[in-house]
Amino acid sequence: MRRSGDDPEAVIRIRPHGHLFRQSTVALLLLLTPIFAVILWLTIPNGTWLPVVVALLVVMLLFGLAMIAFYRTSIWVGRSRIAERGFFGRMTSIPADSIDSIMLLELYESGTLDTHPQLFVSGTDGHVLLRMRGQYWSREDMESVAEHLEVPIVHVPDPLTLRELGESRPELLYWFERRFPRRSLDR
Repeated sequence: MRRSGDDPEAVIRIRPHGHLFRQSTVALLLLLTPIFAVILWLTIPNGTWLPVVVALLVVMLLFGLAMIAFYRTSIWVGRSRIAERGFFGRMTSIPADSIDSIMLLELYESGTLDTHPQLFVSGTDGHVLLRMRGQYWSREDMESVAEHLEVPIVHVPDPLTLRELGESRPELLYWFERRFPRRSLDR
């Protein structure tokens, strides 16, 4: 069943991991409940509790907006295009004929031996049109996107570090991930 705002030509619609929102909710509750409880406990006797309640309502409103943004975040794959609605509501539509290749690889988390899958959809000009990170999207969703887009898929067999990916394919990374200087091996 499609709701308003869904892409009517979409073959598939995928959404980020649901556990991300649940974990964020628990963390927010564990952080803010004791803080607001103590502040209210200190301000109720002298009658200065109203600003605290207003601040609590603002936090709850912001949380509600974040919840709506999270549940609207999606990727639609259709026959003629792929569309993405990001967390901040930005809609991006990519025509299928502008897609040149897909790269699927495993990227080490910084400082650990754990890896997450990464999917890069590149355009005919070499720029990344869509990136799916394993922290937010499942491997099955990435493979489903790759299957529905009828373009060559490059599977990188061995996991890479962020530095290795930045040195071999810097155009795949966000600007803030390209912070690693190139070092010469002959020093």
